[in-house]
Amino acid sequence: MKKLLLALCCVPNLCFAHNIKLNKVLPQVEVKTHGELLLKDNDVVYEKWNTKQLQGKVRVIQAIAGRSASKEMNAPLMKSITAQKFDTKDYQTITIINQDDAMWGTGGFVKSSAQDSKKEFSWSSLVLDENGAAAKAWQLKKENSIIIIVDKSSKVIFVHEGALSKDEIKNAISTIKNTL
Repeated sequence: MKKLLLALCCVPNLCFAHNIKLNKVLPQVEVKTHGELLLKDNDVVYEKWNTKQLQGKVRVIQAIAGRSASKEMNAPLMKSITAQKFDTKDYQTITIINQDDAMWGTGGFVKSSAQDSKKEFSWSSLVLDENGAAAKAWQLKKENSIIIIVDKSSKVIFVHEGALSKDEIKNAISTIKNTL
């Protein structure tokens, strides 16, 4: 029995799994430092962000480590979502960047890259999480990406940590369409 427990604990997906549950409201998070990036007179400013703001729209939340590899992990899903051209009245994608999980010495680059992205894609919702509040609250793996889809009441209707397969991308898109 001890060997079985030890073996199970060596499997990262089982021992360090996130705490986000299907058909439950997304656990509350508040990002106080830095927060959501907003444009004001072509300058980026920050505003506190929290999950209470999620109600009212179907949302895809992409929470990623502040690393290029984490961003690329689910780029195919983001491309597929963009191609769908969902009505912004009912839908929004939010990217939460965990600056605390950036490679040593690259935190400043992560911040400036997020600011550049906000200027280029002003309609996008970007949250720069300097201290990793979301990753800690949701018990996310380091150097990773998680996709969470919530309905208009912030109930989790899809969650997947790591890269999505082609079939999982199709499932995520269908979930969004069926919920809108």
